[in-house]
Amino acid sequence: MQRIAVIGAGAWGTALAAVAAGQAGRDVTLWAREPEVVAAIHDRRANTAFLPGIDLPAGIVVGDDLPAAVRGSDAVLLVVPAQHMQAMAERLAPDLGPDVPVVVCAKGIETRTRRLMTEVLDDALPGRPQAVLSGPTFAGDVARGLPAAVTLAAWDPALAQRLTDALGSRTFRPYAASDPIGVQIGGAVKNVVAIACGIIAGRGLGENARAAVITRALAEITRLGVARGAHAATFSGLSGLGDLTLTCTSTTSRNYSLGMALARGEAKDAALGARPSVAEGAYTAEAVTAMADAYGVDMPICAGVDAVLNRGAAVGATIDDLLARPFKTEGVRA
Repeated sequence: MQRIAVIGAGAWGTALAAVAAGQAGRDVTLWAREPEVVAAIHDRRANTAFLPGIDLPAGIVVGDDLPAAVRGSDAVLLVVPAQHMQAMAERLAPDLGPDVPVVVCAKGIETRTRRLMTEVLDDALPGRPQAVLSGPTFAGDVARGLPAAVTLAAWDPALAQRLTDALGSRTFRPYAASDPIGVQIGGAVKNVVAIACGIIAGRGLGENARAAVITRALAEITRLGVARGAHAATFSGLSGLGDLTLTCTSTTSRNYSLGMALARGEAKDAALGARPSVAEGAYTAEAVTAMADAYGVDMPICAGVDAVLNRGAAVGATIDDLLARPFKTEGVRA
């Protein structure tokens, strides 16, 4: 796996291209939709729009020709927003070999259909080997070469190991796993929880409240994951607790900062429009709440975020509703 194609040159796609080329020593082709991003990386070796202030390795070849980007690749990393995954995968289909692994690097659930990203690929790229890369990562830190660990999950253990060997380095450390469903659930739902934690911070409710939400949200995520066929142990790992902790405790998180903006009274559309990158949790909240309803899973925190974002609920009233829920027991079962 020497030739790696990275589709999507936002902050995370650019960071993955940087570690694959600079740390892992792979030949990387980075596809960007925006001509200005292609020009900036080509001329200045920097993605000034989405990852400013970071010099990119010379080993990255950037362009806007999608067929050329994937042709001849040994693996393709799909790093486009979840709501655009179907369209992008369909565009890739004619030029992607039947045995080329496709690695999902987006954290989200398709709003219209409530499908996970691997289910989207089942439809758009049937028969291709699949994997999922997710974990507690901020793009800037990864691109700078600071230590980070992620989960790299595939139904085929040999594929997970091959991808780990291809992308791993001294500071970017993938852990092979065999639960793509759980890894996707953890990565998607934590964005919704991060919005909730941002609301807590914006309302000044304190660190105790945030710790409580993170802990109870982990129980929600685990319930949904198990209902979807995931392993409960997955949610104690990097793509579960690890990613949840990082995203829910830092203003670097787009979703956390979105929650803070909502707590200050900003309208959803205005808050989203002020951000150059996608806050996936804003779209995942509705999808995960609908999925939970379909599987009979109780997820009050996620439902509360969905109510604020999509159903006109007031932030204060939603917090009051959560605090008024009946007391429950805590034990081995989530």
